[in-house]
Amino acid sequence: MTVLLKPSGIRIAGAPISWGVCEVPGWGHVLDAQTVLGQMSELGLRATELGPPGYLPRDPAALRDLLETYRLSLVGGFLAVPLHERPGAALREAADSAALFAACGADVLVLAAATGLTGYDERPALTERQWHTLVDTAHQVADTAARHGLRTVLHPHVGTHVETAVEVERFLADSHLPLCLDTGHLMLGGTDPVDLAKRHPGRVGHLHLKDVRADLAARVRAGEIGYQAAVAEGLYVPLGDGDVDIEAMVRFVHEAGYDGWYVLEQDTALAEGGSLDRPSDDTARSLAQLARIVDRLTRFPSNRSDNGVNEI
Repeated sequence: MTVLLKPSGIRIAGAPISWGVCEVPGWGHVLDAQTVLGQMSELGLRATELGPPGYLPRDPAALRDLLETYRLSLVGGFLAVPLHERPGAALREAADSAALFAACGADVLVLAAATGLTGYDERPALTERQWHTLVDTAHQVADTAARHGLRTVLHPHVGTHVETAVEVERFLADSHLPLCLDTGHLMLGGTDPVDLAKRHPGRVGHLHLKDVRADLAARVRAGEIGYQAAVAEGLYVPLGDGDVDIEAMVRFVHEAGYDGWYVLEQDTALAEGGSLDRPSDDTARSLAQLARIVDRLTRFPSNRSDNGVNEI
C-alpha cells in the first residue's frame, strides 16, 4: 500500500522502531533491514531515522548505498547515552554518531539521558551534582554535533533521567537545547505535549508523533506495568486511535513556524510467530490520518490571536 500526502510543505519520516527494531535485549522479533526499508518506501516515506546501533551499516558509503536503494534519505538518529557520569564516553559516542549522520546527509542528533541500565523499566535517582553533569554533558554533545553540522535535541524519554514533567521543566530552565517533542513519551511522563509546545514554541526542535492509550500510560506511570510490557500490550496505536490530540499538536507547531521533521515513530514489539504486517499497516493508517490533518490544516487555517500566536 502506498500513501501519498497532498502537498503540504511538511517533512515526514519513519523510524525502524515502528517496525519493532529496538536496542533493548529481548524486545521482540526483529525484521531484517531490507524488509523494513522496503516497506517504508512502499508507503511513500522518503526519509528515516537510523535505528539502534548496528541495525543499519555504520560505514557511511554502505549506509548511503542501502538507503538510496530504497529511495530514502537519513534524518538523523537516536543516541541514548549516560550524561550524568563519564562525560568522555558520551562525547566519544556522540562524535562517532555525528560523523556518520553528517556523512549521510542527516541534520539532527536525538539525544537521550540514559541511565546506563539495560532497558527502560528502572530509573535510579540523580544527585544534584549528577544533574548538573547531565546538563553540561548535553551541551558538550551539542557542541560536538555542531562541528559536524548537526543540530542536537534532547529527547524526554521513559526510563531516562529526563522523563517526568518536573524533569522536563527543569531541563528547559537549566539548558538552552531544544527538545524532541515525542507526544507519547511526554504523555507517559505526565506532560501535555500540546501545552508544552504552546508554552515553549522556540524549544521545539524535532517531532516524534505517537498516539497513546491513556489507560496503559496511566498504569506505566503508576508502576503497575513496565514500559516494555506496555508496548507489547499495545501502548501505542495508529494516529487518531489513541488519546493524544495529534491534530492540535500538528496544527500548533506548523502554524507557530516549525519547519523540522514530523517523524512517525511509534514503539512496537513484535511477538515471535505474530503478524509481521502490523507495523506497515499501522504506519499506513498513521500516514492516512496525518494526511487528513494536513488537509484540514491547509483548508481551514487557524485565526491568529492579538499576540500573533495561532490558536487551535
